[in-house]
Amino acid sequence: QMQLVESGGGLVQAGDSLRLSCLASGRTFTNYAMAWFRQAPGKEREFVAVINWQGLHTRYEDSVKGRFTISRDNAKNTVYLEMTSLKPEDTAVYYCAADAWVSLGGKMDAADFSSWGQGTQVTVSS
Repeated sequence: QMQLVESGGGLVQAGDSLRLSCLASGRTFTNYAMAWFRQAPGKEREFVAVINWQGLHTRYEDSVKGRFTISRDNAKNTVYLEMTSLKPEDTAVYYCAADAWVSLGGKMDAADFSSWGQGTQVTVSS
């Protein structure tokens, strides 16, 4: 499995921006699609965004389209989640995930991903 370490979370106000980073190690980064999930208190972990190994194809959950951007730097083994126009409902623990076999056309369930980071808290105040 790949080791993943997220960073960049914090407390922001509604309308602010934040960039999350996820540093990968332990496996060949370009063999893996990378994704971001989030989990709010009392809720299931939900898909946010995914990017293929080349960085050419992405997919987003509907509520973040136009506000969040996923990207990756394969030279740095890092995937990013740029979040703008943040809303209180974006408050959650954000997790980085990786899998070598996931299809970007699939359901994007958490079970589709084999490697996970420890999560970083994002809190958006109103």
